[in-house]
Amino acid sequence: MAMNLKGIAAAPGYAIGPAFVMKDTGVKIERRTLSAAEAKAEVVRFSEIVKQAIEQVKEIQEQARVKMGEEQAEIFESHILVLHDDEFVGRTKELIEEKSINAEASLAEVTEELVTFFESMDNEYMKERAADFRDLSRRLLNLLTGVKQTSLSDFEEPVVLITDDLTPSDSAQLDRDRVAGFATNIGGRTSHSAIMARSMEIPAVVGLKDVTERLQDGDMVILDGTTGDMIVKPTAEQIAEYEAKKVNFEKRKSEFKNYLNAASITSDGHQVELVANIGNPGDAHNAHKNGAEGIGLFRTEFLYMGRPNFPTEEEQFAAYKEVAETFGKDHPIVIRTLDIGGDKELDYLELPKEMNPFLGYRAIRLCLDEQEMFKTQLRAILRSSAFGNVKIMYPMIATIVELRAANAILAEVKAELDAAGVAYNKELEVGIMIEIPAAVLVSDQLAKEADFFSIGTNDLVQYTMAADRMNEKVSHLTQPMNPSVLRLIRMVIENAHREGKWVGMCGEMAGNPVAVPLLLGLGLDEFSMSASSILPARVLMSKISLADAKKVAAKALDMQTAEEIERFVQESFPQIAEVL
Repeated sequence: MAMNLKGIAAAPGYAIGPAFVMKDTGVKIERRTLSAAEAKAEVVRFSEIVKQAIEQVKEIQEQARVKMGEEQAEIFESHILVLHDDEFVGRTKELIEEKSINAEASLAEVTEELVTFFESMDNEYMKERAADFRDLSRRLLNLLTGVKQTSLSDFEEPVVLITDDLTPSDSAQLDRDRVAGFATNIGGRTSHSAIMARSMEIPAVVGLKDVTERLQDGDMVILDGTTGDMIVKPTAEQIAEYEAKKVNFEKRKSEFKNYLNAASITSDGHQVELVANIGNPGDAHNAHKNGAEGIGLFRTEFLYMGRPNFPTEEEQFAAYKEVAETFGKDHPIVIRTLDIGGDKELDYLELPKEMNPFLGYRAIRLCLDEQEMFKTQLRAILRSSAFGNVKIMYPMIATIVELRAANAILAEVKAELDAAGVAYNKELEVGIMIEIPAAVLVSDQLAKEADFFSIGTNDLVQYTMAADRMNEKVSHLTQPMNPSVLRLIRMVIENAHREGKWVGMCGEMAGNPVAVPLLLGLGLDEFSMSASSILPARVLMSKISLADAKKVAAKALDMQTAEEIERFVQESFPQIAEVL
């Protein structure tokens, strides 16, 4: 009898085939007590092992570059940096001598500390970084103990790989001809395994919890990377159904590629911009390859994370300039100033612990206090504007006083650059994130002084619904299509347009195919989303008219529940099903 499992859709597509269950038996670690002389020798042994690991990672990086491209190969650059990092390698060496224990035991202790630290973070991106340390620790332990790692390219027939987690190193060594898809116990959409699966176009479902315990080698499975469904021991009818879905999916992919360099235009000629959300320059290259018309949100905080100190002005300038040059002068690059705090922390910035950090000392509130840090970033952004259509965006603006204060600091930085004869775009646009209900309610005033708005629906929804989006108990209230949220969005767009200003959206809602017709009908000018969502959104827009979208949006605003609105939109636009 068929068994249905539900996980997280990590990489779209369909895989049908026998399961290969890879269980991590782990390396048995024995703790040994050493003399002082033995501890010193152990540090030397560990140092040599680290050198070997660096060489292995460089080889894997080259494999990734060939299989997946430059952007995904950059993941392993961060692994090499970690292998030079005092917090990881340095701390392991210290512990060997401090506790007079063997390298294996010291490494296991340090890894556990770092993994626990990252997994305790609310931010999904940072939580997934724990996998990096597990990956590197496993590599070092295997080298220390002489254990050979399992090969993932020697399967005799295409399999669906079932494992606890797929590390970046594992992902880079996958043979697409031998691995039809994979499923994991843990992980999310932002995990490295998910990112690399999307890059390699291998269907993947993650977060299945105990899938390695529920399956055996050879079990026939169907993997739906589009919905997160997995069917174990499917019937002949189910196999036939998914074979047909697989054929249609490949046809749709071909159709999407026809829209790669097309403008984003509705069937009745209304044009909008489809741009991408990114966290680093590598993401920008991927977005460009996926048909993005620019960058609607550069989350600069990721340049500050995973390092021992603040990035310098030159480091930031190089990153912003690379993104600007990737798209050229005609495409917008919206760079959000530092949005740290809440679920994103920096070890080297000693912020006080708060009862409710999402409502606390974060983003623009922090930057207005830490003015030297803020000015360094503003200088780097302004300098990069000489190389592309760069725009500045302040996050977490609640009042017009904050906007004016941020602009006053920006004016100081411009004066300093002018005095030094440094080039920058003097007509650069400066906008704000609209993510706080208070800002929505005074958006008519803010629109007079901001050049543009970008609606951050992830936070706007949680603040409007008073529901922490990281809390599973209230996750049912995370409703972007709730009438209250839609009315706030309409208010923002109308107030901005009244002042001749454009409005974008950079929350997850912008890339949701069910939300796209509604947002079109409400008058949204720019949609910023993950790179993989751009072509489906462009295809959908080409199949619907602005006139119909306006009618549907008007009716939806009078409905009472998010479920009612979603059902109505899908019934009104059957074209949505063609891109899901």
